[in-house]
Amino acid sequence: MPDLGISSGPHCSQEDATFVRDSLSLFNVAVTGDSYYSPLAIYLKDERGAVLGGVLGHVWGGWLDLDALWVAEPFRAQGYGERLLRAAEDEARMQGCHGVFLTTFSFQAPEFYESSATKVLRTSRITRKATVTTFLRNR
Repeated sequence: MPDLGISSGPHCSQEDATFVRDSLSLFNVAVTGDSYYSPLAIYLKDERGAVLGGVLGHVWGGWLDLDALWVAEPFRAQGYGERLLRAAEDEARMQGCHGVFLTTFSFQAPEFYESSATKVLRTSRITRKATVTTFLRNR
């Protein structure tokens, strides 16, 4: 058996992270036969091009998996989060998706997701101060 090492790096190279994600995607395609995969990134920017929010995820298997949705503090509760979420859904729908799933912490505006989600799949307490909730949204 080869002598393999495990390494940890909080700031790993983008190439290494991409290699791991791409390798998992290739495995998923081999097992399921569903070969369509597309990263998704939509941003909220000001007139100078500064990023003030965004939604990141990927499309695969007919689903949009949202990794992150963030809006800068001064622009929260003004509808930008919903606009970003709808833009991501519209983009995913154009790519053949029929739903969205995401996971959020209890301190990351779960009310926002509850008001727009179709279904709560799971809620788990992870610390005394936080729970994690996974939402499913069909559109």
